[in-house]
Amino acid sequence: MTLPSPRLTFFIIFLGCTGLILTGLYMQYFMDLYPCPLCITQRVFIVAVGLTALLAFLINPGRGGRRVFGVLGILFAMLGGSFSIRQLWLQSLPEDQVPACGPDIAYLLDNFPLMDALSVLLRGDGNCAEVVWTFLGISIPGWTLVAFVGLMGFNLWQVLRRT
Repeated sequence: MTLPSPRLTFFIIFLGCTGLILTGLYMQYFMDLYPCPLCITQRVFIVAVGLTALLAFLINPGRGGRRVFGVLGILFAMLGGSFSIRQLWLQSLPEDQVPACGPDIAYLLDNFPLMDALSVLLRGDGNCAEVVWTFLGISIPGWTLVAFVGLMGFNLWQVLRRT
């Protein structure tokens, strides 16, 4: 069995990220699961990993460039995974320790300076602690963390492979 080329692997990473975003949009618009600030932050990092992989696919860099794109993909996946971990931590808190719920994102962006709005997005609030859906006992940020670990693995393979 031959392994996919580095270029095809970057395209597979891009397709995986596209599938993750489409799943999130399906959950939002068809299952009426409105994303919290940390969910939106995680989506941003999935998009970042996907666009990095798409750019690498389109450029088709040599070995050194492939490593640069792979390291960028790992970095974005690690950052996204850290927000998944933050949300899982919020979800594990006892009810009396959950932070208060904040305003929605549209209100934040309309009424607060950008840096203050981003601070709330990156920290999360009580909305992020609510578990609204599970599959096999794992919540959405848990599955997103699994996806980020997989994306890190594929990108690490791109960095380390010799072909």
